[in-house]
Amino acid sequence: MGSSRGEVVEDKKGMVVDNKIFVAVNKELKESKSTLLWALQNSNGKKICIIYVHVPAKMIPMPMGGKFPANQVGERELKAFREQESKQMHKLLDDYLQICAQVGACAESMHIEKDCIEEGIVEFISQQRIGRLVMGAAADSRFSRKMVEPKSKKANYVRQHAPDFCQIRFICKSRLICTREGMRQPSLDVEGRSSLSSENNNIDADILNQLLNSRLRLSDSGGSGGSSDRSDQSSRLSLSQSSIRSLEAGSPFSSPCSSLTREEVRESGLELLALPQTKSKDQGLSPPSVLQENGIDDDLYDQLVQAMTEAGNSKREAFEESIRRQKAEKAAMDAIRRTKAAEKLYYEESRKRKEKEEELAKWMEELEITKSQQEKVLQELHEALDQKMSLETEFQKVKLTEKEMEQKLLSAVALLQKYKMERDGLQVERDDALREAEQLRKQYAQGPSSSSISCFYSEFSFSDLEKATNYFDPSLKIGEGGYGSIYKGFLRHTEVAIKILNPNSMQGPREFEQEVDVLSKLRHPNLVTLIGACPESWALVYEYLSGGSLEDRLTCKDNSPPLPWQARIQIATELCSILIFLHSSRPSSIIHGDIKPSNILLDDNLACKLADFGICCVIANGETSTEQTTRFCTTQPKGTFTYMDPELLATGELTPKSDIYSFGIILLRLLTGKPALGITKEVEYALAKGDLNFILDPSAGDWPFVQAEQLARMALRCCDMNGKNRPDLETNIWRVLEPMKASSRSLSMPMASDDQAPHYFICPIFQEIMEDPHIASDGFTYEAEAIKGWVDSGHDTSPMTNVKLANHEFIPNHALRSAIQEWQRRSGV
Repeated sequence: MGSSRGEVVEDKKGMVVDNKIFVAVNKELKESKSTLLWALQNSNGKKICIIYVHVPAKMIPMPMGGKFPANQVGERELKAFREQESKQMHKLLDDYLQICAQVGACAESMHIEKDCIEEGIVEFISQQRIGRLVMGAAADSRFSRKMVEPKSKKANYVRQHAPDFCQIRFICKSRLICTREGMRQPSLDVEGRSSLSSENNNIDADILNQLLNSRLRLSDSGGSGGSSDRSDQSSRLSLSQSSIRSLEAGSPFSSPCSSLTREEVRESGLELLALPQTKSKDQGLSPPSVLQENGIDDDLYDQLVQAMTEAGNSKREAFEESIRRQKAEKAAMDAIRRTKAAEKLYYEESRKRKEKEEELAKWMEELEITKSQQEKVLQELHEALDQKMSLETEFQKVKLTEKEMEQKLLSAVALLQKYKMERDGLQVERDDALREAEQLRKQYAQGPSSSSISCFYSEFSFSDLEKATNYFDPSLKIGEGGYGSIYKGFLRHTEVAIKILNPNSMQGPREFEQEVDVLSKLRHPNLVTLIGACPESWALVYEYLSGGSLEDRLTCKDNSPPLPWQARIQIATELCSILIFLHSSRPSSIIHGDIKPSNILLDDNLACKLADFGICCVIANGETSTEQTTRFCTTQPKGTFTYMDPELLATGELTPKSDIYSFGIILLRLLTGKPALGITKEVEYALAKGDLNFILDPSAGDWPFVQAEQLARMALRCCDMNGKNRPDLETNIWRVLEPMKASSRSLSMPMASDDQAPHYFICPIFQEIMEDPHIASDGFTYEAEAIKGWVDSGHDTSPMTNVKLANHEFIPNHALRSAIQEWQRRSGV
C-alpha cells in the first residue's frame, strides 16, 4: 500500500500508534506545505509520517488531442499513463520529504490508491491505527480569523467518519483551527481485563495504607489492650497489607484518565475502615476490644474490607458513568444547538440562494437578449462595412469613368458640331446611297453573272440555308450582332456558322459586299474563313468555331472554363499577328475598325480568328510618298463605343492607330478580366501604387509578375489619347509578345517525355533553361545572370511577386542544377 508502515506501539495487541504524527497532504504542494510545517514545528521530536491518497485519473489524455475514459483506452496507452502518474506521485512525496529534511526532521511517506480522497484517509486511519493526525481544514484562500470549524468537505468527512481513537488537528494557513479529541483505548492484558496505570495504582494503594495506618494508630493510643493483643493487631495489619497488595495487583479504582481524591475515597465508603478506630478512641476502647464488643471476628473483618472495596468500585463506576452521561448530554445539547443553528443558516442560505438564482435567471435572460442584440448589430455592422467597401470601390470606378467620359464627351461635342455643319452633305450622301442600293438590287435580280462581287467562294440559295439551320430553329441561334443573327448549321457535311442580315439592322448591302470582298481575297491562320454567301438574303457562311467568342470566355458564359494566362498571351500574340497582316496588306491596307472580344472567335485549341469585317476600311497605300496614306475620314464613325479610338470620335479620322487603341483595351481585359469601361484609369492607378497583383484576373492562374507588368505598361501605351504616342505593332508590340508566347507555351505544357523540360527548369526572367540557378530571398529560383542584372538595374522588388526583397544575397541551387544536367544528359540537349 505504501512505501513504509508506522511502528506500532503494541502491534500484537492491536494498539493505537501514538509515537508518530501523521500528516495528510494532497497534490497541491503549496496548499499542504503550511500544514506540514505546522506539524514539524509542533512535533516535539516525534517522527513525521506523510500520508497521501492517490486518485487515478478516469479520463486519459491522448496525443492527438482530447480525453477518453480509461475503459476505452488501449492497455498499452493506459499502462504508460499510469506509470507517468506514479512517477509524478513519487516526485511529489519526495518534495514533501525534502521539506522535512531541510528542517532536520525524521520523516517517511505512505500512500494508498483510492477513488475518493476522504475515504482513503479514513481507511488509512483504520488500517494503520493512527492516533494523531494533522490535516488541512480548508484552502489557504478561505482562511479567516473567525474560522473555528473546518470548511473543507474532505475535512468534515474525516472528522465525522474517522475512528474515535484518532486525535485530529485541523490546520489552515499554518494555524490550528480546531481539534477533534480522540477517546484513548485502555490496553488489555492476556485475560482481557483492564490494566491500571502504575500512577493510579500507587495513588489508590497510598489511600488504603493511610486508612489502615490510621486505624492502627487509633488502636495503639487507646491503651487498654496489652501485648497479647498486639499479635492480633499485627496479624490484622498483615492481613490488611496483604489485602492492600491484592488491591494494588488488581485494584479497579484507578482509571486511564483520572484518580480518586480523598473526598472521593471518603464518599466511596473507604472511611468505614477508620470508623471503628475513631469510635474506640472516643470511648477509650482498644480496637480488639471494640471488635470483640461488636462481635466482629477476623473473617468478618476481611469480608468488610472486601465489601468496602466493592462498594468503592461500584461508586467509582457510577461516578464515571455519571460523568460520561453528563458529557453525552452536553454533547447532545451542543449538537441540538448546532443543528438548530445549521438549520437556521440552511434556511437563510436557501432563501439567499433562491433570490440569487432568480437574479441570475433574470440576468441571464437580459444577457441573452443583449447578446442577440449585439449579434444583430454586429451583423448589420459587417453588412454596412461590406456595403461601404463596395460603394467606395464603385465610387472609385465611377470617378475613373467620369474622367474618361468627360474626355469622350468633349470629343462627342466637337463631333456633334461638325455633324451640324455637314448635315446638308450627309443628306446628299444618303440619297446617293439609296440610289446605289437600288442599282445593286437590280443587278442581283438579273443573276449572279452580272454581280461585281468576286466569286472566290461558294454561293448558296436561301433554301440551302433553311435546311442547314432547320428553318432557322431558335435553339440553333448562337449569337447576335450589329449585322444580324448567327445560327449554327450543317451544310455539305460540314458544321458552319450562318450570319443572316436583320431587316432592322443599320448595316446593309454595302457592308455585305465589303465583307465578302475582303474575306474572299484574304487567307490567314487567324482570319475567319468565309465558306460562301447567299446574295438573295445577304447571308454569309463561315467556318464554325466551337470555342465561342473571346467575350464569352472572359465572362465564363454557360459555365465555360476560364482562360489560363498562357492562353491569353497566345490570343494577344495571334491578334497582333493578324492586325500586322491586315495593316501591311498590299496594295491596300485594311483597317478593321471594330476590334472587340465578341468579334474574336476561338477554336478547340483556343487559337483566335478575327471576324466581322462589315465596317472595315480599305485604304490605298502611297507609292511615292515616304509616308503611307493610311487614313480614312468619315462623318459617321461606327463601332463599339468603349473600344473606339477617342481621336476617331473627335476627328472622324480612321487610321491603323485606331485598331492599336482597341488592341490595348483587349490586352487590359485579358490581364484583369474587368469590363472595358474605365479599365485604363484603374490599371494606371494600380501601377502607380504598386498594386498590379491585386487587379490581375485570379481565374487565369498565377501570372508571372514581370511579364504581367510589361504587358500592362505596353497596353497603356496602346491606349494613349494621342495616337502618335502609341507603339507600332510590328516593331514594338510583336517583339514583346512573340517571345512571351513561346515561353508561356513551354511553361504551360507539363513534361510528358524526356525532350520537354519541366517548367521549373525555366528562368522566370530569361524564359530559358537555367545553367546556373540561384535562389533569391523571395523563394524563387532564377538564372544567376538574370537576377543579378535585375538587381543591378535598380530594382529592389521580386520579379515574380513585386514584393520588396529582404536582401540581395543569392544561394546556388545545386540540387536543381544537378537535375537540369541529368535531364540534358538523358535528352541529349
